[in-house]
Amino acid sequence: MAKSKAKQPDFLAKPINAMTESEWESLCDGCGLCCQIRVEDEDTEEIALSNVACRFLCLETNRCSDYANRKSNVPDCVKVTPETVMQLDWLPHSCGYRLVAFGMPLPSWHHLICGDAKRVHSRGPSMLGSLISEDDADWEAA
Repeated sequence: MAKSKAKQPDFLAKPINAMTESEWESLCDGCGLCCQIRVEDEDTEEIALSNVACRFLCLETNRCSDYANRKSNVPDCVKVTPETVMQLDWLPHSCGYRLVAFGMPLPSWHHLICGDAKRVHSRGPSMLGSLISEDDADWEAA
């Protein structure tokens, strides 16, 4: 991934565990990749990405429709925190949380750099328009 030459937000100079919750949460770029359901092959234990999103991912905005209650709605939903980010090896390499945790700059399409929250959908790794809702999935036919 090419390093971003754009000015990074000042708060990124802090250690991740010193960031405020709102600073940390602002790192989410809205790509939807972490809401894409992974399926495990029972025989090989291999993990594969599906074309299905968590039922709470709004397919029009690529944001959780009940973010505040996501853990009670989906018990296996993983909250990315400064304490857990380094262990979450399934996060995409473009993830703002991951990039910052590994000391990398945010890409030019990230909303904190360009000021446009929708740019991830045209220039980044967005899943907008590529997923169906878990409510609409026909798991038996797969």
